[in-house]
Amino acid sequence: MKSEKEKMLAGELYLASDETLAKERTHARRLLKVLNDSFPDEHHKRKEILTELFGKIGNDFGLEPPFFCDYGYNIQIGDQVFFNFNCVILDVTPVTIGDRCLFGPGVHIYAATHPVNAEVRGSLQEFGKPVHIENDVWVGGGAIVCPGVTIGARSIIAAGAVVTKDIPADVLAGGNPARIIKSIDERPKET
Repeated sequence: MKSEKEKMLAGELYLASDETLAKERTHARRLLKVLNDSFPDEHHKRKEILTELFGKIGNDFGLEPPFFCDYGYNIQIGDQVFFNFNCVILDVTPVTIGDRCLFGPGVHIYAATHPVNAEVRGSLQEFGKPVHIENDVWVGGGAIVCPGVTIGARSIIAAGAVVTKDIPADVLAGGNPARIIKSIDERPKET
């Protein structure tokens, strides 16, 4: 029989009240408290905390506290990624972020979700759907990325957008729910 953690990681219904999961969330909260109370010039301390908290962080990772997450170990971050103030990642399943991605203040990424059926939801079971953000994505301040979403390479998510479905590469998307506003042509112009 699968443990609640195994079910969580597989994206199946699980109970977050499980003792092992509760201990892991408490461990993450302790690390986040130290991170969020740190000063900007404490780079070494912040890097140590983030290295322990996250599953993977790439080179030149920047994060402005406060920051919040559920577990941390489900978060994989590429090179040259930056999170501005007050970002949240609910990482009950994997959240992968490619290289050179930028996140404005107050961006929320939710891999966690709840059943639509009220009876099942009332059992306090929940589940997750992985989130994948490809290389060179910019997510504007206050945007929300919902469970199970993939954002394609080089796309821009406008500030305040609510991304409920996959976004292809090379587009600007915005609104609630987010929709494609236009394609982005990033090829240099010949002179």
